[in-house]
Amino acid sequence: MQKRIKDYSVVLAVIFLCALELSAQTQPSFDVVITNGHIIDGTGSPWYSGDVGIQDGKIAAIGNLTHAARKRTIDAHGEVVAPGFIDMLGQSELTILVDPRLPSKIYQGITTEITGEGGSIAPQTDELVQEDRSEYEHYKITPDWRTFRQYFARLEKQGMGINLASYVGATQVRRVVLGEADKQPDRAQLEQMKALVRDAMKDGAMGLSTALEYAPAPYAKTDELIALASEAAKYGGIYATHMRNESDTVLESIDEALRIGREAHIPVEIWHIKVAGKNNWGRMPEVVAKIDAARAAGADVTADTYAYTAWFNDFSAFIPAWAHDGGTAKMVQRLKDPAMRARIRKDMETRSDSWDNEWQEIPGPEAIMIGVVENPKLLPLQGKRLSDIAKMWNKDPIDALFDFLIQDPYAGVAVFGMSQPDVTLALQQPWVSVDNDSPGTSPEGLLGQEHPHPRAYGTFPRVLRKYVREEKVLSLPDAIRKFSALPAQRMRLTDRGVLKRGMWADVVVFDPATIRDVATFENPNQLSQGMDYVLVNGVPVINEGKMTDALPGKVLRGPGYVP
Repeated sequence: MQKRIKDYSVVLAVIFLCALELSAQTQPSFDVVITNGHIIDGTGSPWYSGDVGIQDGKIAAIGNLTHAARKRTIDAHGEVVAPGFIDMLGQSELTILVDPRLPSKIYQGITTEITGEGGSIAPQTDELVQEDRSEYEHYKITPDWRTFRQYFARLEKQGMGINLASYVGATQVRRVVLGEADKQPDRAQLEQMKALVRDAMKDGAMGLSTALEYAPAPYAKTDELIALASEAAKYGGIYATHMRNESDTVLESIDEALRIGREAHIPVEIWHIKVAGKNNWGRMPEVVAKIDAARAAGADVTADTYAYTAWFNDFSAFIPAWAHDGGTAKMVQRLKDPAMRARIRKDMETRSDSWDNEWQEIPGPEAIMIGVVENPKLLPLQGKRLSDIAKMWNKDPIDALFDFLIQDPYAGVAVFGMSQPDVTLALQQPWVSVDNDSPGTSPEGLLGQEHPHPRAYGTFPRVLRKYVREEKVLSLPDAIRKFSALPAQRMRLTDRGVLKRGMWADVVVFDPATIRDVATFENPNQLSQGMDYVLVNGVPVINEGKMTDALPGKVLRGPGYVP
């Protein structure tokens, strides 16, 4: 009898151990579980409670995971748990090679950036690398790539703090084939440009982009852009545009973008939508009505905004397009020539529908703030207004502008040329997402010597502080949707942008009552505050409010990518 009891005990012990093993096999073990959070999933729905389980870089479960095994728990303490933010126009393709952590981005909660505004990082030629050498020298970068495939390989080898995707720029393609000249491609040249777009799409570009304000881009006719966009469309791409004019002829520029979309059979994204210039303040309702009507008629068109009243661009954008013919060196020569200088001044002082005349869009020279300079002798002038420099130099403001460009034709400036009601109305539209329109940067090192637009550090937290918390013109779930699901949907990022099982674990944890931007126009190099955790592909890049220096980002390639 005792032997039988012993045998039973052994059998029961074996059964118990087998049950434990089976339980361990069926009960998932997570790398990270985020508990006690208010989940705002990115779709625009209200928050709900639950735990988020992350395994192998992806969201493996959402629900009650109290008893689930895990390597690490992040207690959200009732804060918001949301998808990582997607920057619809980021400009970090060079600065990510300087500081791949991109502190200014991750402290905003940005986990993915889309870049490549007209002048993309590829395709490159030896001639273009030589022409752009001052920028590479400024950032101490060796441009050892010529194609997107080679550039992406370099990124993957070094690692990066966020995910990054890029368009191929129509300007870049034009420069490869036609240089900087104001001329039209013949049939063979256009075929060469189309082939470059095809190659870029196979290398993983997201689509075709234009920046039609900046020479040599204005020299391109609409038919040329349709031809190039048609090639991107064949590979599932998108057409994104800094339109030809954002001021007096903004509606006509929207018409051009819609025509390109229609005839190339390609979705359209209008970058940093605005109505620029004092003469156009109050016209955003017209822009909204035009896009609403186009969408109602079946046009797949959306837009994005950085929601500040000042833009930031090349100082040389104040110079009419004809004066850029042949490139930057030729423009500088014209600025030194008294007759040419007089002609440029006359064009700037005359209102025109034929080009985007920024001089006519500003209240005065006090509306131009010097930002990033490449000439080290001009570093003390960063952050100063053109009106101040004109007084310092004892010159007329336009002469001061010309003489500044002669010394540094690559400088960037902040331009105060929009009205707040127009900016707010644009942000509120259900088809408008958010862009940073600035390179990732850092308060330290080489990048910290620059004086960027504060949007470089503050765009997304500023929307949460100003437009959600203080002014209540957006709800928190809608703001999160504009940061995540909406841009992911537009960019066809089907495995990002929403907190859902199977998606990549790009996740942010923050207190909506305290998150805020700190950067100002006077003192921009200040990181935003309030992001407690930022995870990129399941790996914390911000942990308990501090940067981890992890580089878990991935290159995101478009649908036409051929491995």
